Amino acid sequence: MNLRRFATFALITLIGCTTPPSATVPTEATVNAISTLDAAFDAEAQRKLEQQFDSYLNSENLRDWMKHMSSRPHHVGSPWSKQNAEFAAAKFKEWGYEAKVEQFDVLLPIPKVRVLEMVAPEKFAATLKEPVLEEDASSGLREDLLPGYNAFSADGDVTAELVYVNYGIPGDYEVLERHGIDVEGKIVIARYGGSWRGIKPKVAYEKGAIGCIIYSDPRDDGFFRGDVYPKGPYRMAHGVQRGSVVDMPMYPGDPLTPGYGAVDGAERLDIEDAPTIMKIPVLPISYADAQPLLEAMEGPVAPDHWKGALPITYHIGPGPAKVHLRLEFEWKLRTAYNPVGRMEGSEFPDEWIMRGNHHDGWAFGAADPISGMVSLMEEARAIGELAKTGWRPKRTIIYAGWDAEEPGLLGSTEWVEHHKKELDEKMVVYINTDGTTRGFLGVGGSHTLEKFVNEVRSEVKDPLVNVSLQDRLRARIRVDGNKYAEREDIPIGALGSGSDYTAFIHHVGISSLNMGMSGEAGGGSYHSIYDTFDHYTRFMDPDFVYGVTLSKATGRTTLRLADATVLPFRFTNFVDHVKVYVDQLKEMAKKVKEETERTNRLIEKNAYSLSAHPDRQYVPPVKLGSVPDFDFSPVDNAVSRLRTSAEKYEMALTKSVTENGRPAGATARNLNQILMKVERAMTRDDGLPRRPWFKHMIYAPGFYTGYGVKTLPGIREGLEQRKWEEVNLFVGEVAAVLNRVADEVDGASLLLK
Repeated sequence: MNLRRFATFALITLIGCTTPPSATVPTEATVNAISTLDAAFDAEAQRKLEQQFDSYLNSENLRDWMKHMSSRPHHVGSPWSKQNAEFAAAKFKEWGYEAKVEQFDVLLPIPKVRVLEMVAPEKFAATLKEPVLEEDASSGLREDLLPGYNAFSADGDVTAELVYVNYGIPGDYEVLERHGIDVEGKIVIARYGGSWRGIKPKVAYEKGAIGCIIYSDPRDDGFFRGDVYPKGPYRMAHGVQRGSVVDMPMYPGDPLTPGYGAVDGAERLDIEDAPTIMKIPVLPISYADAQPLLEAMEGPVAPDHWKGALPITYHIGPGPAKVHLRLEFEWKLRTAYNPVGRMEGSEFPDEWIMRGNHHDGWAFGAADPISGMVSLMEEARAIGELAKTGWRPKRTIIYAGWDAEEPGLLGSTEWVEHHKKELDEKMVVYINTDGTTRGFLGVGGSHTLEKFVNEVRSEVKDPLVNVSLQDRLRARIRVDGNKYAEREDIPIGALGSGSDYTAFIHHVGISSLNMGMSGEAGGGSYHSIYDTFDHYTRFMDPDFVYGVTLSKATGRTTLRLADATVLPFRFTNFVDHVKVYVDQLKEMAKKVKEETERTNRLIEKNAYSLSAHPDRQYVPPVKLGSVPDFDFSPVDNAVSRLRTSAEKYEMALTKSVTENGRPAGATARNLNQILMKVERAMTRDDGLPRRPWFKHMIYAPGFYTGYGVKTLPGIREGLEQRKWEEVNLFVGEVAAVLNRVADEVDGASLLLK
């Protein structure tokens, strides 16, 4: 449910390459380190098991299940969403898992009234409809179909002049201020892109706007990119991107039950007291409906980088276009159904490896999310086939299909909050998928698993070219001129938010991965009624070969984590990433100080030049407060100590395996208990400022990016928001976290000795 979708992350690995570790000469420890496979398995036996797993995979299953599951609208609370949950649970049971459907009652508003009309300088009524297409059988099915709307918009009936705000992110309002344009009392119109959709009305409200319209511009998502549906895959003129605008950077999940499960008897906030529900009405529209509104606007011509691809001159306003926006919703609880299948481990039943993909969609949801869900199901089926041969995983494997992901990660978040104590004790790793298409295997997640992920990706072949997924990705980023193409381990991206891993990593501190194939299929159906079986099988992954490839990659990830004698957490890559983040923050602090001093000099100079003209009505801007010098030495010292700890662990593990064989018995059990809790050590009980639900101190979604990650967020956002006391506080908190991680890693090394 985030920006990267038309399939999945849009190569999150490459996103990760914007802030990865430098390609430094490896230390002696990393040169001598053994692979995660050799440290944990009889490599030959493990590969034979994985080849047997591959032999069970069948692309026709993915096709059949998608055709069934996407045959009707299946948003949370709909009959087909319940049917899909029961369908998945029945399959899990058929394949040998203990299965059940867990239920949560969550708030989801559904529109009763949607009106958008231009009342000046001329009349125009937006159609707010997506037409039936002869080429797409599903587009004519209207029973239980939600209209185009933004979930958790406020009710409202407002009329005001229109202001075009580009993507509607904080930087765009700085441009408006330079033009002397204020949005207070106005309705803003923003194009999709640039950030998560919920940031647009959030910032608009903070700036005084009384309503927000979001449209899909064809430059970003339409004919500018390629042929539109049904001729091509891209968004046609009347396609509408539905989606939630709940304030997830504050906390995801049910807005009425923050921090605890939305079960029978749970205490619920009053709707008017729920802080994550938007305060102004918000409506998404197509570019066909947006064009007359934008065409009627005047005022300054928009900067070049604000201009879309509609055949008009883009003006900022305000007005003279004036619009009337009226929205009214039915606010009620809907039941979310999470099918969960469990295969108990033979040796470590209280250590859990979990896979998840959501099953709810805004409409027919073939690509998002059913393509990922059927890949997960085929993985689960193949592991069930392995179990029939007498094999059994050492650790417990759990498969889940999350409901209510689209409105704000409700199904997974409520499940995590409800089971939090048990998850804290038992969950080793959570592995997420969220739709898949053709292309490259992108991965984001905990950097303690980066080396492990690179090894998995090296052992799965691309279905169309005879090279590994790792080699193909390396070739791609080499062609793009990315300097990390020659690094031994291709960096994985840090996780922000936008999918069901959020509660696991950010709230509980469970090591997590997000995986998906993408990069070679055109988008355009995302969150519209045209995300259908017909669209997917024409343009996205017609033969489902990449869906099977994803099953191979996630299946190996699951199998190796479930059967590893020593869990494959490694720490040198993690330290490299943290060092880069710290260096970025030092440079950022320096730039903030320099820019503040430069701005204040300009203010002083301008005020002095006007002092000789007291008749002019001029109020100079207020000077910015000075920026203190920050002491980053506690973090530097903690990074240095953690690097030493990480290298000692590499040497201890290598020596243990090569000289004495893999750890076994109580040593292995105690070692793994330490390793699985390292991510927990990265959390802080009090969480982040103004959003205590987010407890991870290394990664978090940005308060004004929504999905996009902020690394070392307490420090970074303190600098961005000029909250110097928070910078100083979180320098200490991050140092404490890194020292706690070093303590755990030192404990692991001691066990190996």
